[in-house]
Amino acid sequence: MCGRYAAFLPADAIAALFKIAGPMPNWAPTWNMAPTRSAPVVRRHPETHERRLDLLRWGLVPHWIKDLKETRQPINARSETIAATPMFRDAFARRRCLVPADAFYEWQEIDGAKLPWAIAREDGAPLVFGGIWEGWRAPDGSAIRSFTIATTGACPALRHLHERMPVVLEEPDWPLWLAETEGDVSRLLRPSCAGFRTWRVATAVNNVRNDTAALLEAL
Repeated sequence: MCGRYAAFLPADAIAALFKIAGPMPNWAPTWNMAPTRSAPVVRRHPETHERRLDLLRWGLVPHWIKDLKETRQPINARSETIAATPMFRDAFARRRCLVPADAFYEWQEIDGAKLPWAIAREDGAPLVFGGIWEGWRAPDGSAIRSFTIATTGACPALRHLHERMPVVLEEPDWPLWLAETEGDVSRLLRPSCAGFRTWRVATAVNNVRNDTAALLEAL
């Protein structure tokens, strides 16, 4: 699963990496992205077909719900059922997105204690999670654009920390995920073959109010 992550890559680096067109939103770097916060997300514009970067709220709000307060807003979507579950299937078919990150956190349970670990790519490249997004409009006309991150079974290198991990996409897979090319997108819903490094971090990451680069320092 993925319940917290770090996203501090500068805007110009993200624009170059994803070949973003159009204006860039303003956001602050974060070392402790948490549910309900707005995060940078790459989407394909439905009319121009260009890649755009927007800030979307983490926690999916389906377009068809009536009462926001009474609806579950999942931060993760299981890849095994994402194409069939009513909460996700329409977005998976039509509204897929890329979620850039620099690291994510996982909690390992040992003797009843949950110990946080940081996880990043071994090659130093940014992580790119496969996500889906939705647009919801309230009766008063206000709108929420939101996303969730697809998860899959953990790769062998991470299985000792947790049985699940985010779907991590490589650059050649981005066009298919964004529907820029045709193909079987379900084949991307698999554990990543990338190399990962993991290190223990302090429990300060447990508190969403803590948000500095020190959260990624190894114990």
